[in-house]
Amino acid sequence: MQLPSALSFLIDEAIDVPNGDAFLTALTARLIADGVPLSGGALTQAAPHPVIERRTWLWRADTGRVIEALALARPADLEHTHVARNWLAGIGTGAVHEDFAGGPSDGAVLAWIGTRPFSASESELLRQVARFAAAPLALLAARSTLAALLTTYLGRRSAAQVLAGRLRREPGETIRAALLFADLRGFTELSESTEPQEVIAALDAWFDRIAGAVHAFGGEVLKFIGDGVLAIFPIGERDAPAACDAALRAVAAARVGMDHLHRTRAAQGAQPLSFGMALHLGEMLWGNIGTADRLDFTAIGPAVNLVSRLEGLCRPLGRTVLLSGTFAAETTQSLIPLGEHRLRGIAAPCAVFTLQ
Repeated sequence: MQLPSALSFLIDEAIDVPNGDAFLTALTARLIADGVPLSGGALTQAAPHPVIERRTWLWRADTGRVIEALALARPADLEHTHVARNWLAGIGTGAVHEDFAGGPSDGAVLAWIGTRPFSASESELLRQVARFAAAPLALLAARSTLAALLTTYLGRRSAAQVLAGRLRREPGETIRAALLFADLRGFTELSESTEPQEVIAALDAWFDRIAGAVHAFGGEVLKFIGDGVLAIFPIGERDAPAACDAALRAVAAARVGMDHLHRTRAAQGAQPLSFGMALHLGEMLWGNIGTADRLDFTAIGPAVNLVSRLEGLCRPLGRTVLLSGTFAAETTQSLIPLGEHRLRGIAAPCAVFTLQ
């Protein structure tokens, strides 16, 4: 039986399409080959993500390009509910044709607009396309869910390793990077004197400021360690000075964020959150460590040890930010030398600097 090109694609090929952008691009090409006079098309899917509620891909014929619109995870986001319909209505002729791909609870919607109103046979083909698209879109959603869950709980680098099938204890990869270690001070006392809900809220606010600043400047949070954060700014696409400068900009942004948080907490009658941050440049080993059936991606090596020990000097030296001599050598920013200091468990003394 000879099927329309769009339905053949959905049966034979769509299962291997990697994302919504590629799916919509390929599907529109097949529909046009079937003679459907498209001006634009849209695919909306629920997004299993802590920040994003739905993702909508929008394609228009005059450019052949796909753009993406995101709906943030907030209640009653009615504006985004109609974003595809409203956008399509502005680029074509006739009524927007919409169908659920699967049931309404699946959250996938295909929408189309033509260069003229669709004929009855064209509308029927679009309805069949939505029916045949349900299975490959469900698989695409499942893959997206898995990737989002792993990235949320493991971080981008670790998630990519797990998705690639690294499920055994292995030596891992060596990463050269600017390392940032940040830690709250007095967290034990805070935990003992404050209601658990308030402690969690304080931790979340702290992590938001640190991790948000790291991600804004191209870094990656590798681990949350109690009330501490280990992040890296990898060297590869950018050189060591650029990675160090990005880390310094992230530190500056995090400090501004913490200043604002302290003012908010003071207005609520809460104590400020004291913290320290340390920066170092070096290599670390990032890989699977654990038992045969319970693994964790962990960073180990002298650079990780040094940056965590360096942060421990913040309180005795009365500084919020400390930099190792290795890190300081790669930046042109003016720094204040604090001399050489011995760090617990580190054989050689470490030259220590702080910000002006």
